[in-house]
Amino acid sequence: MPLGGRFALAELPYAIDALAPAMSAETLTFHHGKHLKTYVDNLNAAIASTPMKGLALEDVVMQASGALLNNAGQVFNHNLFFAQLRSPQDSNAPTGRIARLIDEQFGGFDNFRALFEKAATTLFGSGWAWLSISDSDILTITQEPNASNPILRGLRPLLTADVWEHAYYVDYRNARADYLRAFWTIIDWDVVNERLG
Repeated sequence: MPLGGRFALAELPYAIDALAPAMSAETLTFHHGKHLKTYVDNLNAAIASTPMKGLALEDVVMQASGALLNNAGQVFNHNLFFAQLRSPQDSNAPTGRIARLIDEQFGGFDNFRALFEKAATTLFGSGWAWLSISDSDILTITQEPNASNPILRGLRPLLTADVWEHAYYVDYRNARADYLRAFWTIIDWDVVNERLG
């Protein structure tokens, strides 16, 4: 539930420079401290006079449309994105149950990674690439434009790559593929496993 009827900017669970060099402190300052903060502020302004005020963020995403959905979706997506990251690891393959599911359903991490990167690099314009799971434990990779999210398809999101330019332009300019290669070094697979439930 939003605190006092208002949503707050979620704090980063690591230092502002903890993801460098994959993601610089400057990128996080703009991406989290400015872009996400603007979405939170806009969401609070948009929801204030609606019956959805006081609902949990996921419920707002499920019920909203137009500008309210755009801002609620961006807050929801960014919260999931920032929470799944950690300091870079040279060898950062999945572990635990998510590793087993990826092996079973994609034929190994390398195949999964190639499919996920293809989804992320070929998404036209701005949006997100997601790994989600269905109620029957089927993993799915989707492209979600703008502020969309797999929960709108009845899926549970596990992992996401933000492919809006503000996520990578400071560090990688227009080289989205380079950003995605670095992205794998900062995923916290423990968080992904927790999202499996």
